[in-house]
Amino acid sequence: MSDFLWRKFKNSDFTRVEKLLMGAENNYVNACAKFILQKENNAVFWVLSGKNNEIHAAIISWKSNILPVLCGHDDSVINLNKELLLSKKIHSAQGLKQEVTAVEKEISKTGKEPKDIADYDLMSLDAPPKKKNTSHNFLNIKLITPKMTDIDAVAPLQAEYEKEEVLPKGAVFSPASSRVNTANIIAKGQVLAAEIDGRFVGKINVSAASFTRFQVGGVYVLPEYRGKGVAGVMAYEFISSLISQGKGVTLFVRKTNAPACRLYKSLGFKKINDYRISYY
Repeated sequence: MSDFLWRKFKNSDFTRVEKLLMGAENNYVNACAKFILQKENNAVFWVLSGKNNEIHAAIISWKSNILPVLCGHDDSVINLNKELLLSKKIHSAQGLKQEVTAVEKEISKTGKEPKDIADYDLMSLDAPPKKKNTSHNFLNIKLITPKMTDIDAVAPLQAEYEKEEVLPKGAVFSPASSRVNTANIIAKGQVLAAEIDGRFVGKINVSAASFTRFQVGGVYVLPEYRGKGVAGVMAYEFISSLISQGKGVTLFVRKTNAPACRLYKSLGFKKINDYRISYY
């Protein structure tokens, strides 16, 4: 243990941390995105430094969230700095399952235990998605890139997505925060909506962008339009457009969401790891 030390990121660490993240980018798209925009995100980075000042791992503290980038290091090396764990309220720890589990053990030393845990399949795609056969579907779907003038049509979809897929057990939904999230998604321009008969019935968006990859999230279709090909059409077109930009696509999907798992596998996505979000 004496050969390793957790300390705060210094400007002189930039190149080494960037190399660490780029070398394992597929597993850490969200963390890479926070690194790229660390000043805008007010993210705080901690690095695991070796005896020759080499960088072996990192922890990102962003708002009230902890994102571990442990790169396979085992529990004996974690031993997180108490300053990191006690300096602020922790809302969640999220990342590769085995690494979040290690972080949970460290947080438990402060007397905190997760209130809710969600497990996912982390999936990846680097080639154009496979075309889905939608000839049997009844719908005349129009795909639209929403503008800020469409926020009233997109906000209800984002709200229901957050209630269904994001909020942990016992959490209180905030309409105001959800609307801000919707505005930010639209402002970035990396979102696609499905319209049927003048009504927005589904959406999909980029949730993070790293060095060479996009992370897709926010996929939601109104319940009455599910099972009719809406998600497949949206996902195929949106992911095709991202792949055409020369980047890969990563996403994580709840293990219990069988329809979504089948959809992404049918498009060509492969599971690359187990992902976990632990809520406090």
